Amino acid sequence: MADEITETSQTVAAGQLRAFIERIERLEEEKKTISDDIKDVYAEAKGTGFDTKALRTLIRLRKQDQAERDEAEAILDLYKAALGMT
Repeated sequence: MADEITETSQTVAAGQLRAFIERIERLEEEKKTISDDIKDVYAEAKGTGFDTKALRTLIRLRKQDQAERDEAEAILDLYKAALGMT
């Protein structure tokens, strides 16, 4: 009886493991598709004459709240001043 319970538990655990792996694999594939779509949009923007480095910077900045942007800008200004770049 104990062997049956152990075998059933192992079968359930193996099934759960397989389900997790398959979900992760599907999500990884979706992530790759989305990543390819993003690259295509950057290529299109570049073809239109936009600077993709500036676009990436703007996207990164838009993810931050105003306080984070202010802090990063203050630190950058401080570093630039220390290097005589202002």
